[in-house]
Amino acid sequence: MWTNLARFVLKNRLPVLIFLFLSTVVMGYFASQVKMSYEFARAIPTDNLKYKEYQEFRQKFGDDGNTMVIGFNSDQFFNLSLFNSYIDLGKEIKKTNGVNGILSIPETVSLVKDSVTEKLKAVTIFKNNYQSQAELDSARAVFESQLFYKGLLYNPASKVYLMAVSINKDVLNSPKRNAVVAGILNATSKFEKQNNIQLAISGLPMVRTTISTRIADEMKLFLLGSVILSALILLIFFRSVSATFLSIAVVIIGVLWSLGTMHLFGYKITLLNALIPPLIVVIGIPNCIYFLNKYHTEYRASSNKEASLINMVSRMGVVTLFCNITAAIGFAVFALTKSAVLKEFGVVAGINIMLLFFVSFMLLPASLSYLPMPKPRHVKYLDNPWLNKTLIQIEKWVFDHRKTVYALTAAILIFAVVGIFKLKSVGYIVDDLPKNDKLYTDLKFFEKHFHGVMPLEIVVDTKKKYGVSRNLTNLLKIDSLAQYIASKPEMAKPLSVDEGLKFARQGYYDDSSMYAMPDNFDLAFLAPYLQIKGDSTSKANSFSKLVNTFMDSSKQMARISVSMEDVGSARLPLILQDIQGKANQLFDSSKYNVQLTGTSVTFLEGSRYIINGLKDSIIWAFVLIAFCMLYLFRSVKILLCSLIPNIIPLVITAGVMGWVGIPLKPSTVLVFSVALGIAIDVTIRFLVNYKQELPHQNNSITATIQQTIRHTGISIIYTSLVLIAGFIIFCFSNFGGTQALGWLTSLTLIVAMITNLVLLPVLLLLFLSKKEKQ
Repeated sequence: MWTNLARFVLKNRLPVLIFLFLSTVVMGYFASQVKMSYEFARAIPTDNLKYKEYQEFRQKFGDDGNTMVIGFNSDQFFNLSLFNSYIDLGKEIKKTNGVNGILSIPETVSLVKDSVTEKLKAVTIFKNNYQSQAELDSARAVFESQLFYKGLLYNPASKVYLMAVSINKDVLNSPKRNAVVAGILNATSKFEKQNNIQLAISGLPMVRTTISTRIADEMKLFLLGSVILSALILLIFFRSVSATFLSIAVVIIGVLWSLGTMHLFGYKITLLNALIPPLIVVIGIPNCIYFLNKYHTEYRASSNKEASLINMVSRMGVVTLFCNITAAIGFAVFALTKSAVLKEFGVVAGINIMLLFFVSFMLLPASLSYLPMPKPRHVKYLDNPWLNKTLIQIEKWVFDHRKTVYALTAAILIFAVVGIFKLKSVGYIVDDLPKNDKLYTDLKFFEKHFHGVMPLEIVVDTKKKYGVSRNLTNLLKIDSLAQYIASKPEMAKPLSVDEGLKFARQGYYDDSSMYAMPDNFDLAFLAPYLQIKGDSTSKANSFSKLVNTFMDSSKQMARISVSMEDVGSARLPLILQDIQGKANQLFDSSKYNVQLTGTSVTFLEGSRYIINGLKDSIIWAFVLIAFCMLYLFRSVKILLCSLIPNIIPLVITAGVMGWVGIPLKPSTVLVFSVALGIAIDVTIRFLVNYKQELPHQNNSITATIQQTIRHTGISIIYTSLVLIAGFIIFCFSNFGGTQALGWLTSLTLIVAMITNLVLLPVLLLLFLSKKEKQ
């Protein structure tokens, strides 16, 4: 079959090349239409309970992750010139299109009782500009007496001051987000230069915008870097410009088709699928090396170009097909998970790794048939003295030191297993960033002084209309829960309707010592001012608008909003469980419903889904690859021989992660499925050659293994080096997860190369030598 396919491609080489060119032009057009994703990662299935709860919260109360925070430390904050400059900063930011508003010290108000209208008036504390220090100091005294803002907009102990910037949610999920954030950063940069102060800037809009911008930049750099590096390696190996050009053409076509596939499926570029184009380059080059190596080997033996091309396809077609199938399985199994981001990655990667086979299968023989015959320098690499010495040494290990191979393998595995027991599973919202990155250090700045910026929302459903606004007992329970949350060291000051009531009580009595929850006596006087009771059609004052943001329209549900530290996926469930336990103590579950939601909760749930999905994908990859190997070789013994050399590298990598202290998280679990799908290619290459060579060696297993090592060793080493070099590029990423993917996958491939060249033949001798003796 493969011989007939080879003849078909060579006979119809011009139509084949025209078809490839036209289809690449079409896919290139689709590739140009693919867009960046500006939405938050969709790690959770839409039918998940936590996802539904979060969407319900957003419908009732709006988004919780649309606030940027700007802060700095200074004991001169209320200095006339600095404060006026800070006022101007706020004005400048508010002019930015897409900014809903800001909350900062110059924007603060105090509540003042108006006995005539029986309302609490919101009176601005600060003016738009100050001419005298005395006037500013007077306003400062009023501000510092308003306990509502303490811990919210300033930390009196460390003299750190905060500005919160609310961004339109529609803008946040569109390309306009970059312009909004850029406008805010431009204003902050001017403030920094004018006052010689460094600002800390954080919040989910900042994190998302910065990361998405870096994704786009890194994708271009890694794609270019992988192409250049692959071209250099190919040029060094083959010393042929035409062979290098053809190989690069294969992967460039693959990249265009992968981006075009994204657009056709309606996907956008995310942190995960941005890795696909560089991966296509890295995985596509070995296809070319397999074909070209076989072509050069056959040509050197026969000096007949057409016969060499036919033999290249007939001998390497099945090998390359199954190599691509197993590599595609390693990625495509992600499509079996419930996580949307993993599904997209699996679908696009799986399809395009298979398409790579067809591209290389059509382009290489058709193009090579037009090119001149290989020159002696093009096949010189086949006699590389260093490689030949290496292969001779491998033969000695296989045939003369099998016990040593077993002993070393066992010792390394014991070491790895001990390391596996040290593995921990933990992830952070921004843990893929370097610890010295400004985005990371700014986040830690707010964690230190304000206990973080990651949103957590607690929704208390009283199951009764006006169950919040007209029930003091419920309000006191909500306050008890808020105070319990505030006592947690990783939690910032919670905001709820109760904080508004305390603020109002202080305003009513004009006494900061009265900043506390009102009792029934207070409410009797406060009710007319708060408009909590009475005519619902009356125009709400500023205070009631503030209060209403923490209740739904029916006053049945109350919201407690709190920012928290990025504590990680290990501690977060314990904290949430503790808060839920306290809520259950305060609120009878038969009468109330208390939900914990917000970005922090969805991150935890998404992280759990991704890790579990990746673990499941590894199992599916093993099962599907095992079926492929069983179909290909029709032998359980060979199946065992093929799986063991590929399980060991994964075990060693997991052990190294444990010893080095790299935790299991979405970005590191990804390594195992990817590495398995790629590493098994080497096994297939070796075993298919073994199967093809066996009849030529009179079914002598020993002689066949010796010949297989010599014939496949060079291409295995070359392809492994290309793959390792390709993944090493990812080590230069700004994201820890991408770095881990780079060096952990490289480590796995190095070990896989050794186990497949040394341990695999040893196992073949162990399992199959009895048959030879019989």
